[in-house]
Amino acid sequence: MNRKRDKTRSSICISMLLFTMISFPLAGQMRSSEEEGKVLIIASCQFPVSNDIMGNAKWIMYQMEEAHALGASLAHFPECALSGYPGVDMKTMEGFQWRMLHHYTDSITDLARKLDMWVLLGSIHELSDTLKPLNSLYVITPSGKIIDRYDKRFCTKGDLKYFSAGNHFVKFNINGIKCGLVICFDVRFPELYREYKKQDVDLIFQSFYNARQKPGGIHPKIMPVTAQTRAPTNHFYISLTNSSAASSWPCHFITPDGLIRHTLPPDQPGVLISKIDLSDSYYDASRDYRGNAMEGKLYSEEAPEHPRYRNHQGR
Repeated sequence: MNRKRDKTRSSICISMLLFTMISFPLAGQMRSSEEEGKVLIIASCQFPVSNDIMGNAKWIMYQMEEAHALGASLAHFPECALSGYPGVDMKTMEGFQWRMLHHYTDSITDLARKLDMWVLLGSIHELSDTLKPLNSLYVITPSGKIIDRYDKRFCTKGDLKYFSAGNHFVKFNINGIKCGLVICFDVRFPELYREYKKQDVDLIFQSFYNARQKPGGIHPKIMPVTAQTRAPTNHFYISLTNSSAASSWPCHFITPDGLIRHTLPPDQPGVLISKIDLSDSYYDASRDYRGNAMEGKLYSEEAPEHPRYRNHQGR
């Protein structure tokens, strides 16, 4: 690791430590509050994802340790964080280093166990020589086990050149907080979020790769805003992560009322520390009617029995 990168990482660590000390209690106090339940400290992580699996792994493990030092119990990483993103970081999957990918996946699960930390790891999941792999988020427990895997359900036409599409939801529980996963282009499909709401999810983790965009590209403008609408519509928290390679947009943490609590600077590595506490109260404009809407009742009250109500023509 060169001195320039070491210096950059050190400055990020110091600035994030100062931010965390101002925003939250000390790490020991945060973990004590988590033990009481319904509270979780998370780290939304960004770094310049590339086609260098070893380099990506070093960033991931460095940021896991940084997140742990800052009191987080979970580290959330971008889409394809370990593998790199096909079509952008590499133009072909021919000769892809699967053995190296599996080796560093094991290294990350081992570190999760040593740190006693949850990790949501974006990577590629191998199927067979004849099938395209999956674009996945691994759910790694503090015991270092992969207990589930979310596979990107809605792949773009470009994605489908490299990936098979997923077809299942993933829900898991941490400290009494019900969590769900989605990836990047899934943001375009509100039906996914509504289904998670039907499953009573409290917190969505969404990983993106919207980096190395062409000048004037629309994604940095619309993706965080689109995701921001999903939170108040369903009244849950959302953690957004993204690669911090050039021409990207940064990590966001969104509260159930749809407000952005905080975000990182764009186009540079960082760790965003956020606290979820289910005892906190947030404005919820849709609360009284959301349940009926999910059941197909798309109005606030029953229609009155009157001919002028039923007649939709004329004044």
